[in-house]
Amino acid sequence: MRFLRRSLTGLFLLSVTLGLLAFAGVQVRDAVQDRMSQEPRSFPQRERVFAVNVIGAELQTITPVLTAFGQIESVRTLELRAAAGGRVIEIAPDFVEGGRVTEGQLLVRIDPTDAESVLQRVQSDIVDSKAEQREAERAIVLAQDELEAAQEQADLRERAFQRQRDLQDRGVGTAAAVEVAELAAAQARQAVLSRRQAVAQAEARIDQSTTRLSRASIAEAEAQRRLDDTLIRADFSGTLADVSVVQGRLVSSNEQLARLIDAEALEVAFRVSTQQFARLLDDTGNLTRSDVIVVLDVFGTNLTATGTLSRAGAAVGDGQTGRLLFATLNSAPGFRPGDFVTVKIEEPPLEQVARLPASALNAANEVLVLADEDRLETIAVTLLRRQGDDVLVRARGLQGREVVAERTPLLGEGIKVRPLRDAGQAAPEEPEMVELTEERRARLTAFVEANTRMPEEARQRILQQLSQGTVPAQVVERIESRMGG
Repeated sequence: MRFLRRSLTGLFLLSVTLGLLAFAGVQVRDAVQDRMSQEPRSFPQRERVFAVNVIGAELQTITPVLTAFGQIESVRTLELRAAAGGRVIEIAPDFVEGGRVTEGQLLVRIDPTDAESVLQRVQSDIVDSKAEQREAERAIVLAQDELEAAQEQADLRERAFQRQRDLQDRGVGTAAAVEVAELAAAQARQAVLSRRQAVAQAEARIDQSTTRLSRASIAEAEAQRRLDDTLIRADFSGTLADVSVVQGRLVSSNEQLARLIDAEALEVAFRVSTQQFARLLDDTGNLTRSDVIVVLDVFGTNLTATGTLSRAGAAVGDGQTGRLLFATLNSAPGFRPGDFVTVKIEEPPLEQVARLPASALNAANEVLVLADEDRLETIAVTLLRRQGDDVLVRARGLQGREVVAERTPLLGEGIKVRPLRDAGQAAPEEPEMVELTEERRARLTAFVEANTRMPEEARQRILQQLSQGTVPAQVVERIESRMGG
């Protein structure tokens, strides 16, 4: 009985479970069929609107500025070399690294003993040559007198010979007397020839003494030059660099002692592309005398100088491109040869161009402008120049249009936007300031004070900034980058 009761109970529970599962399956089927038989609901689509910064495009006449990088050079740089070897016995007090000297100032004196000895020997030879010349002049006078006496004697002998011949013709004289007179006349003529030869020898002696005196004078001039070469003077006013000599040192001939640099006559050499060079030529193909501005960044303090384009390089160096240009600086206080500077050149003005941010232009030289209902429209423009973060463009129908300042991949023609005209112009950022510890401030101050290449005006300005409670972070970074910190 117990077994039968439990079996019936299990059978009942199984039947109830199967019935509930069947009921659940029917409910799910009816729900799916009901859901599938309903019409799909449609939600209203809203157009996405992007907020963009816009600026007005105004066509105007703009003077582009070409920016390049160059190096300061001196127009006049002279290598001071020893023309004669020897021991340095005297050095000017200003003959040091960075010393300023004036034109004609004595810089170095080399021991002149050997040169003076040579000069004295040559001067003695000149005295001997002059004495020889005077003796030759006296000898020729005597030789000429002897020639005149011999000529007179020859004339007498000739007349005596003629008388004997006349007497013989009249039958009074004898042939022997004629022969004796003729022989005496011939001997007299021979004496005249000897005296002429003596005169010629005296004249040759004068020529030889003159040549000897000329050679001695040339030797004296050469010896004087060698003596003058022991004195090294400044050919022009300037500053000394690469000084490598001290008093008492032995120097050899043609050894470089220092370099003399004219710090007042400076120029800047910089390289531009061929396309940029073509824009600096006039109608005749010559380089224009354009004004340039040279900027030297010194620890956040800019030194500025002005100048004028002077010339272009004659050839393109091996492995180089573009053109090498030179500009003469008018006045450049604080600049030194070797400084790396930024050069800005004003190009010829461009008419009917608009200045836009570089982010407004895409790779296809197109900009987006606002059209009706604040929708975007694409306009193709001609890119003329790039000026830092801006571009100079020209296009038909761009005047007065509002241009999207910053393009993104989400923006395109026909998209509706919400223009931001005032909010898009960000206020200038204030320079970041940092507080320095006393140890860090002392270390930076000591480095600036020890820097001898920095102009005094820039040094005082930086020291004043370092003495404040907060210092611009840019100045601190520049100083620490140069001191290895």
